[in-house]
Amino acid sequence: MKKIKYFTASWCGPCKSFKPTIQELINEGNDIEIIDIDEDQKQSSEHEIQSIPTLIFQEDGKTYNRSSGVLQKSEILSLISSN
Repeated sequence: MKKIKYFTASWCGPCKSFKPTIQELINEGNDIEIIDIDEDQKQSSEHEIQSIPTLIFQEDGKTYNRSSGVLQKSEILSLISSN
């Protein structure tokens, strides 16, 4: 099963502008886990998050792609289907 881990922070300007796109994808049935880097430093460290927003694309628990920065919805959908 495909899943996206979305690393964000409440103080991040680009993350705030990206939030509606992420919410739209969630509402469409995509499995997206929202992770605040300040609240879950363990996962941030495990995934070596160095900038936000960052998306990590996984299938069956294995990472097959990752992207940092704000993306268009079409770009995210393309990355979801790239594996």
